[in-house]
Amino acid sequence: MGERIGILGGTFNPVHLGHLVLAQDARERFELDRVLLVPCASPPHKDARDLAPAAHRLAMLEAAVEADPALEVSAIEIERGGVSWTVETLRELRARHPDADLVFVIGADTLRELRTWRRIEEIFTLCRFAVITRPGVAPAGDPDELGLPEPQARRLLAAVVPGHDIGISSSDIRMRVAEGLAVRYLVPDTVALYIAEHRLYLE
Repeated sequence: MGERIGILGGTFNPVHLGHLVLAQDARERFELDRVLLVPCASPPHKDARDLAPAAHRLAMLEAAVEADPALEVSAIEIERGGVSWTVETLRELRARHPDADLVFVIGADTLRELRTWRRIEEIFTLCRFAVITRPGVAPAGDPDELGLPEPQARRLLAAVVPGHDIGISSSDIRMRVAEGLAVRYLVPDTVALYIAEHRLYLE
């Protein structure tokens, strides 16, 4: 088995300390060699109207992780364009890293949504999952709750580990910026500076 690579996808609109702590928790608890943070081009399950341009989200991520060699930014979905389907991203990453152990990182709140993901059965053949609990979200306790075949459901529940309680959301940060409130201590200083310099999230 080759390198153990974590994959953390999202809109990162903007990236905040909760994202980075989640990546660090996954890296430590699942003994990952590195974690790729993958900003989507267009999210399949979210309203994209409040989405900052991809170039800005990518630049903020790169600024956020520049001092941490264990975290990397991958523009794979932005370069591909269109709706960002996880299965397509994993196919590309599997082709690029055929010997790697690919570990897709999700929050426990996403467990019950997996059955709606495009080609979820294929996804299970391309990677395994790292599931991190989040504050205020009770993880599923019964495989039947997930609506997936029992072997996959049991593997998912066995992959649930506790994470740090970091109650920060990108939507709250956007609201604070629009209202002229501080976002210091919620995002890395480099990201706060980038948001201010480029006048993001003011409307």
